[in-house]
Amino acid sequence: MRLRPDIEALAPYRQGKPAAADAFKLSSNENPFDPLPSVLDAIAGASINRYPEASATALRARLAERYGVTVAQIQVGAGSVAVLAQLITATSAPGDEVVYSWRSFEAYPGLVTVAGATSVTVPNTPDYRHDLPAMAAAVTERTRVVIVCSPNNPTSTVVTRDEFEQFMAAVPQNVLVVLDEAYIEFVTDPGAVRGIALLSKYPNLVVLRTFSKAYGLAGLRIGYAVGPEYVMDAARASAIPLSVIEAAQLAAIASLDSEEQLLERVNRIAVLRDQVWHSLVDQGWDTPRPNGNFVWLQTGAETARAAEVFADHGIVVRPLGEGLRVTIGEAGSVDKLLRASAEVIRNLRTAS
Repeated sequence: MRLRPDIEALAPYRQGKPAAADAFKLSSNENPFDPLPSVLDAIAGASINRYPEASATALRARLAERYGVTVAQIQVGAGSVAVLAQLITATSAPGDEVVYSWRSFEAYPGLVTVAGATSVTVPNTPDYRHDLPAMAAAVTERTRVVIVCSPNNPTSTVVTRDEFEQFMAAVPQNVLVVLDEAYIEFVTDPGAVRGIALLSKYPNLVVLRTFSKAYGLAGLRIGYAVGPEYVMDAARASAIPLSVIEAAQLAAIASLDSEEQLLERVNRIAVLRDQVWHSLVDQGWDTPRPNGNFVWLQTGAETARAAEVFADHGIVVRPLGEGLRVTIGEAGSVDKLLRASAEVIRNLRTAS
């Protein structure tokens, strides 16, 4: 069988490793809280012998009302990454380019390659943030999409509103800018960009959101995009039909009904995240102030060994090239996490 050489060479996306019964899985940026009873009640009535309502009209109407846009300006997919795949497929073909920061979400390279397009990666700044001026400078006549991730996965840093607006002024209006805000609910930096408020100002902007993280629906796979109607129509044309199941749609609506309770949980995670970050800084880590539900530990050539140390302490983390991403999970995981991080930084100092 003949396969595309670029696909044969492409490493598949690998999710975070599972944890043993006595360990904490902090490798997948999941919400540690159990589902709300109201959400479980909502999905209990979902049909599984019938196809779902393909366009997720009820959920899209709810989101449209929330954001003051039309239903046609909302696209729902099996996670925000699925909508991003639709957008890349709809815009980018062989010979086209997609610009994004690196390191950023590890699914981006694969999505671009599958579309047949070319990735143009721009290194993060020394403080683990997007270099937006360099990203704008990387845009050429071949560029079709630029992806901005705020908070950035895996470094947990944000793009400020001022930085983003300067960036948008520098990017041609015929280039689609996708602002990936999968972790926006965890952001506590008052200067961080919030894309929904900017949609009316920038006709080439699309904002991605998800129910996987703050709303705790990772296992149901549902996210959405908000943007120009014709762009959302193109995403719908590129989508796999019937991929958003009824249970996910019902759970998302029920989550919006119980949003206050869910966001109180988000606040508890953010408080715990900041406590962990302060402790890591006290240990000597040069780790950026986090705004997602995770922290970034730069471990360089010792990344694999550092992950093993965490595992020895009952903490499963996500090794990503030159560092570790560690999710803020159950409160009971913190002591083990910090004991492991203390041992790792001692080892790093010895190795240097």
